[in-house]
Amino acid sequence: MNVLLMKLPEVTVGRSRIEEVLRLAVPEPGAYTLDVMHAVEAVETYAYLELAIDSGRPSLETVRRLMAGQLGALFPQASLLTLEATLDVPGASAGQAAPWHYVVETDVLPDAAEDFNRWYDTEHLPGLAAVPGTVRARRYVAADASPRYHAAYDLASRETFGSEPWLAVRATEWSSRVRPNFTNTRRIMFKRADA
Repeated sequence: MNVLLMKLPEVTVGRSRIEEVLRLAVPEPGAYTLDVMHAVEAVETYAYLELAIDSGRPSLETVRRLMAGQLGALFPQASLLTLEATLDVPGASAGQAAPWHYVVETDVLPDAAEDFNRWYDTEHLPGLAAVPGTVRARRYVAADASPRYHAAYDLASRETFGSEPWLAVRATEWSSRVRPNFTNTRRIMFKRADA
């Protein structure tokens, strides 16, 4: 499954404003799900768009092309990324409301990519998903952008992020070996716009 990520730096944009732009590319409201996030410690908006699968509707890439000009005209620093979902793990608190959304974006040194991906898929992301308070954990790859790797964690409370079980997952021997190979890394805590 692919997701379109709209990154809107230096602005806080509400869901209705994004839907106005989106309506020109996807006129049917039920044809998509839209998740809008506002950064907690910066002024930035992330909006994730997933299209319902239907052969009569435009593809995600078509929507991306249709939206690019309009979004750029309204928000000159905006960027649109197509993310390919590579791992989606229900969390220990699956089914609970998730008003918090934590994102890690990074590139990795080429020689360390295999070890990095194995670590993320088998230890790190499943370990953080198992922490009480984690509702869902996902990994994405951006084929045409940097940072290339994206991990997103939906959290029932902000305290989950700094909890003892969360920190224990981050402090493994494998984590210590992999983390120095990160480059161009961003870590951002968001609050859902409708939460």
